[in-house]
Order: sequence, then C-alpha cells, then structure tokens
Amino acid sequence: MVVDKADNKIVGSTRFYRIDTVTNTLELGYTWYGKKYRGTGINKNCKYLLLEFAFDVLNAERVGFRANHLNKRSINAMKRIGCVEEGVLRNRSINGKGKRMDVIVLSIIKQEWVESVKQTLFNLSTTNC
Repeated sequence: MVVDKADNKIVGSTRFYRIDTVTNTLELGYTWYGKKYRGTGINKNCKYLLLEFAFDVLNAERVGFRANHLNKRSINAMKRIGCVEEGVLRNRSINGKGKRMDVIVLSIIKQEWVESVKQTLFNLSTTNC
C-alpha cells in the first residue's frame, strides 16, 4: 500500500514478488496508482526506495519487472527508471478481459544499479517531490 504523506491517503500499491533467495532475484510490480497521483513523482520515489532496499539491504543481483506488452505507459515508466528490456513472453498471461496477452520482461541488475540507476532514479525521485 502506498500512502501520500501530505494527504495521509492511500494512493496506490506496489510490491515485491517471486522472491528467490537462492539466486538473489526478485520481481517488483503489481503496481497501480489513482489517476490523480500519476506523474506526481510518487511512483519514482517508491521505486527508488524499493530498489534501494532490494539491492543495498537484501543484496539482490537482479530485480525484474513485467507488464502487458501493450501497456506503453508502464513500459515507458519502467524504462525511464533504468529498466532494460529483456524480451517478450508470448501468450504468457490473461488480461482483465480474459484474453491471452504477451508479457514484456524488463530488469535492472546490481551492476546497473551501482553504476548509474541508483543516482539517476534518486535525482528523478527528488525532483517531483
């Protein structure tokens, strides 16, 4: 659950899932925000905090992200924070209307986090807050 501290209101949700302690990998997703809060910087701030925890505390080697390959808003947001596209899983899932869909897979690996993504995302997350 994501809470806007200024309003003390629930504005959305995001979480870790598919946590694998053997390979030190996890995925970050199931993210949604109310329309009023999109583009406000809240998502970037949350992603920074979650990625910082994943890489700097949990010592993750890779954080993965997935989305419907047609969801350009989500894909562009993931790329803006530093995610690298890995590929598309064809017919991988079912959308909200019960139709088969392709799923795009993106990720950030530890080396990218350390070398550039951490600072870039920190700058993005503090700009709009």
